[in-house]
Amino acid sequence: MESKSAVSALSALAHVGRLAAFRLLVKAGKQGLAAGVLARALGVLPNTLSANLTILSHAGLVESRRAGKSIIYSVRYAEMTALLQFLMEDCCAGSSDICAPLMDITFTCDCEEESAIYA
Repeated sequence: MESKSAVSALSALAHVGRLAAFRLLVKAGKQGLAAGVLARALGVLPNTLSANLTILSHAGLVESRRAGKSIIYSVRYAEMTALLQFLMEDCCAGSSDICAPLMDITFTCDCEEESAIYA
């Protein structure tokens, strides 16, 4: 990932509403969430959510698809991974004692179970 792309992604995430939407979409997994469901879960107005999702989309972090009358939003996991890798690149000048705790983080994903909550 180039610095310009990383700055765009980090700028998009540097807002309480956009970060909340992104985190909820990460939790939802690959199937994503309908815009209306996402707005209700976050307690925001649809037009506010739409503006926030547009910014996240322009930053390359989320994508949308139509499913009937709904627009489903989901995270672009490859871009999220690229951003995390960019941030961790050359971690701490090779000081493994500093970065080791980050490498030990185990991510568990109950994405299918979590997504059922929002369906």
